Amino acid sequence: MTNKGLAKLFLFVVLMTSFSCTGPSGKKELKLAHGLPVDHPVHQAMEFMAKRTAELSDGKLTIEVYPAEQLGSEQQCVELLQIGSLAITKVSAAVMESFTDDYKVFGLPYIFRSKEHSFKVMDGEIGKELLLSTQDKWIRGLCYYDAGSRSFYTKSKPITHPDDLAGMKIRVMRSITAVEMTKALGGSPTPISWGELYTALQSGVVDGAENNPPSLYTSRHYEVCKFYSLDEHTTIPDVLVFSQVIWDKLSPQEQAWIQQAADESAVLQRKLWAESEKKSLEEVQKAGVKINYPDKAPFIEKVQPLLESYQSNPVIYSYIKRIQAVD
Repeated sequence: MTNKGLAKLFLFVVLMTSFSCTGPSGKKELKLAHGLPVDHPVHQAMEFMAKRTAELSDGKLTIEVYPAEQLGSEQQCVELLQIGSLAITKVSAAVMESFTDDYKVFGLPYIFRSKEHSFKVMDGEIGKELLLSTQDKWIRGLCYYDAGSRSFYTKSKPITHPDDLAGMKIRVMRSITAVEMTKALGGSPTPISWGELYTALQSGVVDGAENNPPSLYTSRHYEVCKFYSLDEHTTIPDVLVFSQVIWDKLSPQEQAWIQQAADESAVLQRKLWAESEKKSLEEVQKAGVKINYPDKAPFIEKVQPLLESYQSNPVIYSYIKRIQAVD
């Protein structure tokens, strides 16, 4: 059998047992899969969650973590989650837009005034509402992980003012709000998959992209883009999600163990993320990247019409106003 065939067989066997292996002692094992490397703050937080779940349950409930797309891409993991073939995964809040419009609010530019403001929203009533807004799609949010703020990095010139984006092709996620935001700021949004972006930057298919510092560093895009402008236009969190199919089969006590472990892992992840951001900025600067801190006021002013356009969507506009009202 070829290596590819063995990999498919392994994946099939894992998924056939991915909800739980309940033995004579009544112990259960859940499968958690994601696409990030093992040195990523998200993976480290997930490993902590797995450890805490085992501790809280005295070993009655355990979580096995499969990183680096061992069980499939982010999209595939979400699909497996929905049918109950996988218990837990991580997705960007931008991806969650495809399941409910409500999540679009996290992708809106400058919806948060600061990091502290974003945490208050996510940890409060609004954040909890959104975590449970996809239960009818068989996806239950557990908590938010910090994914930093996204800023522009470019090849030929820094972005110090929205006018600098005129005529520039900027890679964005396949997200409606990301496309709308880039257009509002004057750029030309170009959705390209993350795996193809390095080559697209090298060949000039796009003039730049936008992402957080750890992503700029770990992707090695800093080898091509030597200007990083920290305009911090969006703060889109990651979401740790659980299969509602599997959740409904757990006891209230088991559910409580998982939720507590997830909440504690989010606290650790934020600390790890902050450390990762600091290190990433230091490393890209060593590699010759010039970091700029543009005045955010012109950027904020430029996107106001975009935010006001959501008056035609009462649900999203209500979230906008509620988030803005959080102290």
